[in-house]
Amino acid sequence: QVVLVESGGGLVQPGGSLTLSCEVSGRTFSLSAMAWFRQAPGKERAAVASIAYTGGDKYYVDAVKGRFIISRDNSKNTVYLQMNNLKPEDTAVYYCAAAPYVRSDWTRDARWDDWGQGTQVTVSS
Repeated sequence: QVVLVESGGGLVQPGGSLTLSCEVSGRTFSLSAMAWFRQAPGKERAAVASIAYTGGDKYYVDAVKGRFIISRDNSKNTVYLQMNNLKPEDTAVYYCAAAPYVRSDWTRDARWDDWGQGTQVTVSS
């Protein structure tokens, strides 16, 4: 059984930072591409960032480029999302997802096989 567990969410002030973690079990993490998605209230789930299984290729949507960093530690079966200079519009439930590789249309959530339950991030003063 594949299980993805996110952690690290919480309440942070605008301009602050937060790091999310996602620990994976039940699949070969070192051969899995990983991604972060988010779903804001009243909106559809949207892609944030993805990383190849080697960790060498990383992809970001324009809304988070220069502020968020995706990384992974294959020895810990964990992928991270470091979020800096957070804005109120970053408020959402953040999900991690896994797939065999990063496809060219990786921003489509249908391209990812396994999902976590999500962690809430709220950016507010």
